[in-house]
Amino acid sequence: MKASLPKQIFAGLAAGTALGVLSQLMTNSSLRDALVAIEPVGTAFIRLATMIVVPLVIGSLFTAIASLGDARKLGAIGGRTLAYFLTTTLVAATIGLVVANAVPFHAVPRLASVAAATPPAMMPSVAQQLLGLIPQNPFGAAAQGELLPLIVAVCLFAAATTVLPDNKRRQVVTVFERLNDLAMILIRWVMQLAPIAVFVLIAAMVARLGASVLGDLVAFAGAVVLALVVHASVVLLPAARLVAGYRVREFLTRTSDALMLALATASSSAVLPVSMAAATRIGVPSEASSFVLPAGATINKNGAAVYKAVTAVFLATIYGLPLGPTRQLTIVLASTAAAFAGAGVPGSSLITTLIVLNAVGLGSEAAAGIALVAAIDRPLDMCRTTVNTLGNLVGAAWVGRAVTKAEAVAVAGAPLEPVARASNSFMS
Repeated sequence: MKASLPKQIFAGLAAGTALGVLSQLMTNSSLRDALVAIEPVGTAFIRLATMIVVPLVIGSLFTAIASLGDARKLGAIGGRTLAYFLTTTLVAATIGLVVANAVPFHAVPRLASVAAATPPAMMPSVAQQLLGLIPQNPFGAAAQGELLPLIVAVCLFAAATTVLPDNKRRQVVTVFERLNDLAMILIRWVMQLAPIAVFVLIAAMVARLGASVLGDLVAFAGAVVLALVVHASVVLLPAARLVAGYRVREFLTRTSDALMLALATASSSAVLPVSMAAATRIGVPSEASSFVLPAGATINKNGAAVYKAVTAVFLATIYGLPLGPTRQLTIVLASTAAAFAGAGVPGSSLITTLIVLNAVGLGSEAAAGIALVAAIDRPLDMCRTTVNTLGNLVGAAWVGRAVTKAEAVAVAGAPLEPVARASNSFMS
């Protein structure tokens, strides 16, 4: 009997890791060179998956919102979603700060050989961030992969559709339903390539990384992973159980393909189609998943917030920069804001970390610090993307439960028992 897709993906992950390690142990570099040479096969998979994102966002989000029939529902979903994003990201940055402060990093001589000529990255003002949400050209935003402005445009047009007469609204919604159907077909096709792509990506990454991680870099990587584990186990998974009402083991089992793909690809955007399919499996209403998951792939990056906070403490320490209460608070707030600014593609969090480093006063050393941690960024990117994806799925589950309970109260005039007990046997 053919193994399930999650098992195939895991097998690809294990085999790729083993082959990458073997290439490092061999004195001959031919295997290592071959693994690096075939990496474009994995990159092609990421591009295929990313290709589906914009049509999927437009089709699923427009269909879900336009089918609400009441624009007030959109406000309720959006408010809960943004509150969840802000709260969990702020907590993630705080956990990263606390864990990093507990790790004994050591000050070292300044890394004079590292170029530090990059101009400082300026924190966007509140006005700039708000204006950035409004696309001058929605098609341009789609072409550039700027999901957040695109989501705003889709939400506005879909909300306008809710006030059309029923027959006209149905005609418009049908078009976007078919677009969503086509996106789901492509998802099924592309996912058949996932085990091979995961094998190639992991093998190439291990072959290239080698033994470059030494000394405090090992401690830094361990601090990032520890903080990510703490956030997932202390915040996200308890939220899935206590707030969203799901059994943790079953929740992880039914979303495992999305989490493994996030680990392998390090791309929130590439894993978005799989996350949406996973949300459907766990019974999240489409109006919740179609809003929360695309928005989360762009702005809800708990793992990135953890990473930025740990990186700021690590680099400030090795450069001998004192971390008083003001700088500690700045790290938390800047890490939260910078996490919202990233893109759902591999390596983007490394670049936006410059915002945090400049905010704490590293100045010209910020770019040199980024160059230092870049050598081990790929495996950390994989870990933080997994936490990002988990956070988005938990958020979709919570918002979906809240929306379902609100609808039940509106219809019956009284609160219901925890949502979907009958239809989802793994929920509590």
